[in-house]
Amino acid sequence: MSDTDTTPLKSGRLSALRDALDQGTLRAAHRMVNAMHPADIALLLESLPPAQREIVWEMVDPELEGDVLVELNENVRAGFIEEMGAEELVAATEGLEVDDLADLLDELPETVTQQLLHSMDQRDRERLRTVLGYPEDSAGGLMNTDTVSVRADVPIEVVLRYLRMRGELPEGTDSLFVADRHDRYLGSVPLTRLLTADPDHLVGDCLDTEAPRIDPDMHAHDVSRLFEDRDLVSAAVVGSEGKLLGRITVDDILDVIREEAEHSVMSMAGLDEEEDVFAPVLPSARRRLVWLAINIMMAFIGAFVVASFEDTIEKVAVLAALLPVVSSMGGIAGTQTVTLLIRGLALGKVDWTNARWLLFKEIAVGGLNGIVVASTVALVTLALIGRWQIAAIVAAAMLMNLLAAATVGVLIPLALRRLRIDPALSAGVILTTFTDCIGFATLLGLGALFLV
Repeated sequence: MSDTDTTPLKSGRLSALRDALDQGTLRAAHRMVNAMHPADIALLLESLPPAQREIVWEMVDPELEGDVLVELNENVRAGFIEEMGAEELVAATEGLEVDDLADLLDELPETVTQQLLHSMDQRDRERLRTVLGYPEDSAGGLMNTDTVSVRADVPIEVVLRYLRMRGELPEGTDSLFVADRHDRYLGSVPLTRLLTADPDHLVGDCLDTEAPRIDPDMHAHDVSRLFEDRDLVSAAVVGSEGKLLGRITVDDILDVIREEAEHSVMSMAGLDEEEDVFAPVLPSARRRLVWLAINIMMAFIGAFVVASFEDTIEKVAVLAALLPVVSSMGGIAGTQTVTLLIRGLALGKVDWTNARWLLFKEIAVGGLNGIVVASTVALVTLALIGRWQIAAIVAAAMLMNLLAAATVGVLIPLALRRLRIDPALSAGVILTTFTDCIGFATLLGLGALFLV
């Protein structure tokens, strides 16, 4: 693929391709598409409405189809797989790396899976079974079994001759793994050290025994943290008996980091990170309706609190106009705390052992900000309405709501994590309900107590 354009897909190139499609110059569009890297072709397909997407997919050369399928998000990929015949799918997926094929296998029809397995040699079939034996979000599910290992008692000159005979190394190789005759992992040797060391020395003389050993059951998030902390390019995956199973490279970790970032953003709106921007109307509406229904139920809780103070609102109607001010400030303050906690949980910096300190710290921050905000709101209310009693009640309600928002903002993410529920998905809705209800109840309750 040396003739492939590896520059990132730019909006100008996307516009040029769209112009070519609109003008019917399909030959020029075909050349443009197949000059791109598979990842750019995938991005292009995800950036097009369904009708144009189908046209562009037909332009993709067959030898690129498998690599493009790997790069596509699951929803778009599923649509193409549905339309492809069994022979086309087998041809597209043959030759893929074992770890990439493992990502696709669950989405392929059973007949295609069987044909692929029969077409593979025994070694690749065993490698694939090894990867499929682990969850997708684990180190074992991420690893590539295509590794280069050498013995510790071999001279470096022999290893260098072997590498020259081999002709090429697996992508992302920055070190050779050292194992004994039973494939037990001993450590690694950086390629730079091999090239600069005395050729007469043994591999064992250059061995890095402190190189990280990743357990195949380690969660993908923890693997990405390890790569980040140690600045790794690759690392060995080692089984419980010390046997070398495979390796993980930084390109796999970049995919994990991107997926986690997309999940954090999309889940706050109740959406899947694999959501297709150009998906049909009905499936998109159906997926979002569930989240809207949850929000409706939460909103009715706040409405019930307001309805409980109907008499107070009738007698002091101005309080109704101030409800959004109190509730929105609590929601914003709580969101700041929740965001910090979710990020801390994701980075492994926050747990129940330091939760008490964080709780007191956020309450102190909420209290200080509450005093400033409440004083400002009280002065504005006094200037607009002219009644110091209402200004004092709004200030008190504001302060209480910000303190409550800080408390709830710390406890909700921790409680959800303890219950094995993703805080990014649920914390925002629960927090908003709490702050709305607390804000409504304190403002109207104080109004009922001192103004009615």
